[in-house]
Amino acid sequence: MKFKPYTRQTIRQARQWELLTPEQQEAVQVVSHVLPFRTNEYVLEQLIDWDRVPDDPIYRLVFPHQDMLPEHEYRQLRDLLLVHPDHVAAELLIHEIRMRMNPHPAGQMTHNVPRVNDAPLRGLQHKYNETVLFFPSAGQTCHAYCTFCFRWPQFVGMDDMKFDAKETHELVSYLRDHREVTDVLITGGDPLIMNTRSLAEFIEPLLAPELAHIQNIRIGTKSVAYWPQRFVTDRDADDLLRLFEKVVSSGRNMAIMGHYNHAVELRQEIAQQAVKRIVGTGATLRMQGPLIRHINEDPFSWAELWQTGVRLGAIPYYMFVERDTGPREYFALPLARAHEIFQTAYQMVSGLARTVRGPSMSAFPGKVVIDGVVTIGGEKVFALQFLQARNPDWVRKPFYARFDPEATWMDHLKPAFGKEKFFFESGDLPEPRKVIPIAAAAHARDASCSVTHAA
Repeated sequence: MKFKPYTRQTIRQARQWELLTPEQQEAVQVVSHVLPFRTNEYVLEQLIDWDRVPDDPIYRLVFPHQDMLPEHEYRQLRDLLLVHPDHVAAELLIHEIRMRMNPHPAGQMTHNVPRVNDAPLRGLQHKYNETVLFFPSAGQTCHAYCTFCFRWPQFVGMDDMKFDAKETHELVSYLRDHREVTDVLITGGDPLIMNTRSLAEFIEPLLAPELAHIQNIRIGTKSVAYWPQRFVTDRDADDLLRLFEKVVSSGRNMAIMGHYNHAVELRQEIAQQAVKRIVGTGATLRMQGPLIRHINEDPFSWAELWQTGVRLGAIPYYMFVERDTGPREYFALPLARAHEIFQTAYQMVSGLARTVRGPSMSAFPGKVVIDGVVTIGGEKVFALQFLQARNPDWVRKPFYARFDPEATWMDHLKPAFGKEKFFFESGDLPEPRKVIPIAAAAHARDASCSVTHAA
């Protein structure tokens, strides 16, 4: 199968278009003016069960729905696009709707972008001490778009809100000056939309001896689910695997952060073959994805996904809470329900799959995981902790929020036990703490031992 994408302009060419009702076709045409829409032949032919549309989970994952917009906005936009076309008025409304959708949550634009000489590094984010995110410009699209995607502004022409870097020299320079960084996450979009030669131009400079403190090179990708041919039958699939082997042989960890949303994505033979080929290079494949209403509320699907992944050599990593952006009213689940689904799925798998963590919110202060719902001193509360934080001192410190059956995000929670603020809201964020990389610390220790023995 050759890769063939479909967008709003070309989806009518797909044979499955005729399987949709006129109302469903209209919804795709209207809502895709606000949110990105792109799919491909593999998703249409292998992942969607067309007898279950519109309730098939993968259909809801990639096709826009009318309910993703409030009814009055949908009617107004439909009229401006299809009934009494008015391009200028439609564009104004589209922009208004997008800005209402919180296009860059959790301080991505305001707090995560590093600055050098008071100028922002457009293609980088540095939220946590150890990890830098890098957005190569050639990787800012995907084999198919998820309707829930929290990075949807990357794909809809909002250029002033886009992260992209055309070269690695600024990244290398930044890493050279920030030796606390051990991990580089190459993300997008999807970096594996690039051919291997282009990808290598971004990865190979990270293997230089001067960047020995970089221990882990990660690639965030949905291709493992939407286009597993990238690792199996694409023209340069073998070259891609050799690139992974080159990273591993350099002494670094090559970590593929595979985005999976439903068990069906790993049922296909070629998807399983992709996993085996990735881990066969010595790279690791970690499985992560958000819990999303209408798509993967079934704990049995999560358990199957994790069990299948472990059998193939992958590592269950994160179940995220859907972020507060885009059509969040359509996708969000109450945190209490999210914890219940996670706990039920977790109970069904062996210890090898219990590497997974969740449900986890990637909120402004850090990654907050819901450990449980408990009653303390007669008060029902959420037990929470940071798995990652802007201030490393916050990590793994338990804290508690009043139980709220309707809360869907961190901002909805209130401190328990009569407190006015959570402990991390007491003051300004500290300056990032410098952390000595493990390799550098070991080198310093060995040098110290040599001096002592010589004395």
